[in-house]
Amino acid sequence: MIPLESLRCHFTIVTFCNSKWSSFVVVLFDDVQDPAHYVLLHDFYASLSRINLMRFENEDTFRKFLKSNKESGFHKKYNDAIEHIKSQFGKKYPLLIDGKYVRSVNLFEHTSPLDIRIVLGYFPKGNLKQVNSAITSASKTFEIWRKTDYQKRLKIFASAAEIIVAKKFELTAWITFESGKNRFEAMSDIDEAIDFIRYYSTEMELNKGYIVDTKSARPGERSKSVMKPYGVWGVISPFNFPAALTIGMCTGALVTGNAVVLKPASDTPIVGYLFTEIMMQAGLPRGALNFVTGSGNTVGNAIVQSRMVAGIAFTGSKAVGDRILDESSKMKSRIVIAEMGGKNPVIVTANADVDDAVEGTIQAAFGYSGQKCSASSRVYVHKNIKQIFTERLIQRTNELSVGNPTDAKTFMGPLINSAAYVKYQGYSKLARRHGKVLVGGKIKIGGDLKYGFFVEPLVVEGLSKDNRLLKEELFVPILCIAEYSELDKAVQQCNKSEYGLTAGIYSNNKHEIEAFLQDIQAGVVYINRASGATTGAMVGCQSFGGWKSSGTTGKGTGGSYYLSQFLKEQSQTIVVKGSEHRKKNY
Repeated sequence: MIPLESLRCHFTIVTFCNSKWSSFVVVLFDDVQDPAHYVLLHDFYASLSRINLMRFENEDTFRKFLKSNKESGFHKKYNDAIEHIKSQFGKKYPLLIDGKYVRSVNLFEHTSPLDIRIVLGYFPKGNLKQVNSAITSASKTFEIWRKTDYQKRLKIFASAAEIIVAKKFELTAWITFESGKNRFEAMSDIDEAIDFIRYYSTEMELNKGYIVDTKSARPGERSKSVMKPYGVWGVISPFNFPAALTIGMCTGALVTGNAVVLKPASDTPIVGYLFTEIMMQAGLPRGALNFVTGSGNTVGNAIVQSRMVAGIAFTGSKAVGDRILDESSKMKSRIVIAEMGGKNPVIVTANADVDDAVEGTIQAAFGYSGQKCSASSRVYVHKNIKQIFTERLIQRTNELSVGNPTDAKTFMGPLINSAAYVKYQGYSKLARRHGKVLVGGKIKIGGDLKYGFFVEPLVVEGLSKDNRLLKEELFVPILCIAEYSELDKAVQQCNKSEYGLTAGIYSNNKHEIEAFLQDIQAGVVYINRASGATTGAMVGCQSFGGWKSSGTTGKGTGGSYYLSQFLKEQSQTIVVKGSEHRKKNY
């Protein structure tokens, strides 16, 4: 290893004024003569180009308020935003096609899961003609947008991120009323959306628009690899992260030069509409992003069945994802980037810190009422500590506050809709019939809670290994406890699933941890994480993508490989005229 100080060099520090971009170093070397030094320089520059953390910082709003000793300020801004958006309830929203507002008399009522008496707005039931119009608009604009210099695209997204930052509390309030998330989860949703925009912009910049000079095959030739966008993408987003996943998928497609037709979840369309307006305000060309609401059977199917749609970005259930894959298989060149849920296991070994294991499992199982694709609904506990783990888990579960998510003390808000409410009750009956329910299992109907979809977190043990509750993705706050005696058998049970999204283990034994990491079949794994056994991936820190039936590409959101999925490669070779080497040289 050649010491860096052995090289004669000058350092110049360049600092960006924007607080979201930290400083980086430009190194100029003089009088480098030793070939070994060139190798060192190459490695040094390569290392600089890979240090994304020098160029990207997570938004993490609540944590920043805490660090500044301004927690009360956070709550005041949120409470003010809650009151502010109430004046907008009941509004009639249009579609956004080719930069124009398209209104309709055929509307569906959008109510809040925390109180169905609250009508948040009315949205159009999009039809086939409107979907085709949106796709045509996107296709025309793509011809302009794809040729737009990536640096110009990045400026538009930088503006969009700043607009979202300015509106973050208002958007957070909308998420609470639309999805039922408490203020902390709702703000994290907005933070993650901002992170996606900035992280993907950083990736585009670091990769220089995904243009790479390659070596010359012949004298006088200049070759390079150029990644180019596919065309029109259909983005079909879920209810559970109406900002993060909607904006993340749209940004991935748009920042790489594609055009988008967005169909948001019918349970949470407002944030998608506001994002589309924000992108227009930021300078996105009309038609590059089109917003169409309506049922999956009409709008979703029309997007998927259109041969003008080059790619689909989807997050949702395996059943819907499989139908998208089946239809898309008829179009050989179509790309499908799909995340389709999980059955995410937790292992607690005899060597675990029980308190950390309990807290991490609680957060993973009951955060946002279990309505995350990364949520855990099964935990395998070593027989030697099962009793103490279970006792502490029940105690901690009983401490969880279930109620109106606008209340700062609420941990669990409502389920998203009546279908989830009914599903929870059906699973609760199965738990009582086939196992021993240790806590929870009832709906909450006291006071105004009877107007929403509120339920208790449920913990059950004593189920057979092949019980439905241990195999199916539940998407409700139910946790199944199973006992094990041998770690390899526990890992086998974890892997005995069609899903492979996230997984976690609690152990202070390095050999157990190594064995788990070696054999677990999941795209995202966590070790001894008290903040969430299987949940809580941060953009730029933990890429998020599943194996097996959980995903289609094996490349996660918020990671270094995500953007390349929206691009196709073209190899370009130019013969330099006038070169003294133009003669054939074989």
